Amino acid sequence: MSTKRFEGKVAVVTGGASGIGHGTVRRFVEEGAHVLIGDQNIDAANAVANSLGDTVFAKKVDVRIESEVSSLIESAVEKWGRLDCVFNNAGFGGALGPIDQTTEDDFNVTMDVLFKGVFFGSKHAARIMKLQGFGSIVNTGSVAGIRAGIGPHIYGAAKAAVIFLTQSIALELAETKVRANAVCPGYIATALATGRGESNTDRHLMKFREVCKDMQPLGRTGEPEDIGNAVLWLSSDEASFVTGQAIVIDGGLITGTAWRDQSAAFTEANPIRVYRPDDV
Repeated sequence: MSTKRFEGKVAVVTGGASGIGHGTVRRFVEEGAHVLIGDQNIDAANAVANSLGDTVFAKKVDVRIESEVSSLIESAVEKWGRLDCVFNNAGFGGALGPIDQTTEDDFNVTMDVLFKGVFFGSKHAARIMKLQGFGSIVNTGSVAGIRAGIGPHIYGAAKAAVIFLTQSIALELAETKVRANAVCPGYIATALATGRGESNTDRHLMKFREVCKDMQPLGRTGEPEDIGNAVLWLSSDEASFVTGQAIVIDGGLITGTAWRDQSAAFTEANPIRVYRPDDV
């Protein structure tokens, strides 16, 4: 009988009650991990934990508050005696609209959740993992942090900051055999992406999948498990030589225009003339 990759290992996932976080928690459990879900919506987090069995627990956390993030991580260590992975994933769309209409309050709350929350999670994960001499920190970035025009202004700036912080701390933590990487999703079918929040339904997700599928060259939207699979790989022994990376998981979105959408000049119906030496 094969051993599950995360048998006996411990993961903490913020924003684990829905979307990418929920999909990742589910994948960790399938691979044998003990998981502590941190989420502001404790009712939803408890529902997820109860649905996945007795190796999953939930704790209310506001990632903007350092003491709550520190307590979340310490709770996992107290309960299971180790810390193998922290997935700093909690997030939301943040400030919307033109730059000249963005308020200071909107800016602050966006940066607090999307960047400060990742900083706190990385800080307190590192505190434990440095002493252990092992561990994996994975932060949720975005293709919007790599290329402009994909997400709102402050959201993109926060995700760019997450990517840079991840790469910077990876250099420090490498000396203690702790790894840090970021995942950068494209269009993923989640409540956050549909903009429906708590009112999200399967109908909204299906519409989102239909509208966005052709934006990615692979011809479909991403699913939470697509990101979860990458998080598990980055946290596994299979990725023991991988650190400081921003792994793009976007169906080819930022690679370029899908072949099917490129000019007819590049198709077999209207091939480009290829000149050879004997033509000149």
